Amino acid sequence: MTTITKHARVDANGNVVVPVGRGEVGRDVVVTIAPARPAMSQEDWEKFIDRTAGSIDDPTFERPPQGEYEKREPLE
Repeated sequence: MTTITKHARVDANGNVVVPVGRGEVGRDVVVTIAPARPAMSQEDWEKFIDRTAGSIDDPTFERPPQGEYEKREPLE
């Protein structure tokens, strides 16, 4: 069986539903419940970006070619 990571919310009854598919009927599984990491605040996100911006100091590092935009019909 493949490992599945599922983000779910515990309902008012304290239950969590983890659908795995009919092919897994009758199989034993291990379910680990752990609290999800809280989302970053806007301020924390900006601090993270400030810490990582310019952190690649390899002079040979360069952005690979990004390809061409597709040609589309002009809008009228």
